Amino acid sequence: MPISYRDAGVDIDAGEELVSRIGPLARATRTAQVIGDVGGFAGMCKLPDGMRSPLLVSGTDGVGTKLKVAFATGVHDTVGVDLVAMCVNDIICCGAEPLFFLDYFATASLNVDVAESVVRGIADGCKQAGCALLGGETAELPGMYADGEYDLAGFAVGVVERDAVLQPSRVQRGDALVALGSSGVHSNGLSLARRVLLDAMGLGFDAVVDGLGCSVGEALLVPTRIYASACKALGDTLGEGLHGLSHITGGGLVGNLPRCLPDGMGARLLPWERPRLFSVIAEGGPVTEAEMRRTFNLGVGMVAVVAKERAEDAIAAARGAGDHAWLLGEVTEASDERVVFA
Repeated sequence: MPISYRDAGVDIDAGEELVSRIGPLARATRTAQVIGDVGGFAGMCKLPDGMRSPLLVSGTDGVGTKLKVAFATGVHDTVGVDLVAMCVNDIICCGAEPLFFLDYFATASLNVDVAESVVRGIADGCKQAGCALLGGETAELPGMYADGEYDLAGFAVGVVERDAVLQPSRVQRGDALVALGSSGVHSNGLSLARRVLLDAMGLGFDAVVDGLGCSVGEALLVPTRIYASACKALGDTLGEGLHGLSHITGGGLVGNLPRCLPDGMGARLLPWERPRLFSVIAEGGPVTEAEMRRTFNLGVGMVAVVAKERAEDAIAAARGAGDHAWLLGEVTEASDERVVFA
């Protein structure tokens, strides 16, 4: 009896059904720069009109073990937002505005409903970022993944004028550090969070912890904040008074803030109120303060480095874009530790 591709574990019909479902999702993110329609071999996008010396800025990332929470809870419509956020939040640190996004979805056996839910989240993230979902790839790979699991990768491209690129050379001693609040753990440190909450504390994803206001699973799955609108507002308001941006991902403030500072400079941070989830993790492990600082964002998802006299303007601009913002500290001469916590 003949053996088909479906017998080998790949369902071409399911793939075609998924393409028909995600086409409208992608079209809903279309921008003025997009050329052509969904369904070709590649996506095309032109540069915005009127740019003098444009540079393309690209970034790629995944969602990490946050996917394990999605698998366990059956909630798949938020990790797509995380995917976009992890890529877009990186490229805007150069001062770029996102142009388009591409995704890669791989699984052992394609569940069209699950895949559609994931892509719906990706499209939502693209709308938040102001970029187009230009294309993507769905791969059905029997034997590569456990049943019911998948992996995600994303690729973002943005554009910035050459003379507007944010670089460490712009940062000066005495500059103010303005924090943009995170929405939770974002997409970093989930392996440690799960180890503490599930193993050390013996909680389930449906457990409710005092002060969280939701279940453990819901708290971990809150999608990563996308800061494109806030950072555009900062650039429009401050102009050359915006000196740098730092996306606080794996490595926390201690690992990421120095990436936007010149050699010989560090940061002194003021105390701030951390979201309850981080206290639960720290106490439930227990996890040392040093480990918390180098693993989690601790409530700070992005840091803007701005001219000291423009700090209040920066805070007002970020808040006007819908983000929680506050004065986090200042740029100092570097000490033994480049990031010093008060």
